Amino acid sequence: MNWIEAVILGFVQGLTEFLPISSSAHLRIVGELLPNAQDPGAAFTAITQLGTEAAVVVFFWRDIVRILKAWFGSLGGSVPRNDPDARMGWLVILGSIPIGVLGLLFQDQIEGAFRSLWIVATMLIVFGLILAVADAVGKQTRDLTQLTYRHGILYGFAQALALIPGVSRSGGTITAGLLMGYTREAAARYSFLLAIPAVFASGFYQLAKSVGTPGPFGLGETALATGIAFVVGFAIIGWFLRFVSTRSYSVFVWYRVLLGLALYALLGFNVINA
Repeated sequence: MNWIEAVILGFVQGLTEFLPISSSAHLRIVGELLPNAQDPGAAFTAITQLGTEAAVVVFFWRDIVRILKAWFGSLGGSVPRNDPDARMGWLVILGSIPIGVLGLLFQDQIEGAFRSLWIVATMLIVFGLILAVADAVGKQTRDLTQLTYRHGILYGFAQALALIPGVSRSGGTITAGLLMGYTREAAARYSFLLAIPAVFASGFYQLAKSVGTPGPFGLGETALATGIAFVVGFAIIGWFLRFVSTRSYSVFVWYRVLLGLALYALLGFNVINA
């Protein structure tokens, strides 16, 4: 049964990672609804995110190579430091610092108290409503060539909020981008790029910790879920960027609020455990 559940959770991870609806919240909820009714755990979540983040690397490979070449060139002086791609490299580094520091400081809470489904339900609703406000009031006039260091750091703190399941990594950063005046597509694109260092660092750290440590899923099952997450996630990236280029985030807002309310009901009637 664990293999089947791993397949289901891998599919859920790939489907929800890039949408502003919180993949960690969905893994937490779906885990409780499966026959074994168990929390997949923060380690399983972080490791399967390696699959979806590998999809980001493949999808944005040309952009990543161009940014890295410009960034290294700026170190050697062959590329001006104000070059947009070189600046993007520095912005991704700076924006990754908050989640790295806060992730280490609050590791125990992230792996324990923050995974309460009461907190998950609340975060789904609260940050869904904040996303709705940002989508409505954001000027949506800036593109990524106008990204400043100040905005890059603010993006980083918004990403760090995703340490709490239910907030959503993409949802937090996209919301911040909209409030700072970036277009929906620009906010989503930067969200994907910004996540690369943090997700790989967290995933490999948890992978190293999990070796020899018993958990709900073995390494084989986790690897299967990670591979499925890669395939599904790769398909979702392209669809999502096309979707937000012409439509608002309202469908995701409604989904988050309704899911949060449904989760409150399930908890209130003791259908699932918090």
